[in-house]
Amino acid sequence: MTIKLIAIDIDGTLVDSQKALHQATIDTIEKAKAKGIKVVLCTGRPLTGVHQYLEPLNIAGDNQYVVTFNGSLAQSVSGNVIVNHNISTEDYIDLESLARKMHVHFHMETKNFIYTANRDISGYTIAESFLVRMPIRYRTPEEITDDLTIAKGMFVDDPEILSKFVANFPEEYKERFYVVQSEPYFFEAMNKKASKGNAIKELAESLGIAQNEVMAIGDQGNDLTMVTYAGTGVAMGNAIDELKATAQYVTKANDEDGVAFAIEKFAL
Repeated sequence: MTIKLIAIDIDGTLVDSQKALHQATIDTIEKAKAKGIKVVLCTGRPLTGVHQYLEPLNIAGDNQYVVTFNGSLAQSVSGNVIVNHNISTEDYIDLESLARKMHVHFHMETKNFIYTANRDISGYTIAESFLVRMPIRYRTPEEITDDLTIAKGMFVDDPEILSKFVANFPEEYKERFYVVQSEPYFFEAMNKKASKGNAIKELAESLGIAQNEVMAIGDQGNDLTMVTYAGTGVAMGNAIDELKATAQYVTKANDEDGVAFAIEKFAL
């Protein structure tokens, strides 16, 4: 079996617990690219939060790709869109209203901004803004118009608050949206067609790459779909138990160069 595309999550996977990119990972990915393997960063972040890793990995141009917003958007690094599954303004209004009713913080993300309708801005929204390098804008629900392209909504709160919210999340919303817990403090709602797995599938098919030629590496619930889809699905040593149970293989932890280890073992 020959690996032709490697999809790699960022947080908890590509980078260590301090968000640092190790030289061993850079070197191994460079070797994979030299073999003609497509290395695709596949993340819940927007593109603004990915640039800092694309440059040291030398991933650029029309024939290199990135998946952002948990699969809502797949594009070439230069901006050519391959996959685009957004949520509507009506969807946003309903999600924001649900957050208010159930007393959790909520914000949504576009390509360029984080929007919140809660003046009591969550610290997790501020942390997300810093992490993905995207400004926050306060807007009332009435000020959210159809000209905004909404990638996803995020329920954000303390883990103990969010866990209760997730346990009571309405079934009708699960049927209407693709929902996933990407961190203990993030629960995300997206277009039903959006997921990392679907985005990688559509991207691979557009490139003429078969499912058994795809490798995917991740650590959280939002990586389940791509690890399940890939012919070679790999969970990090620090991954959640559900992902470890789903993956074909478990590599070392992110603080132990688990991505480099997996690529050397299965792709090189």
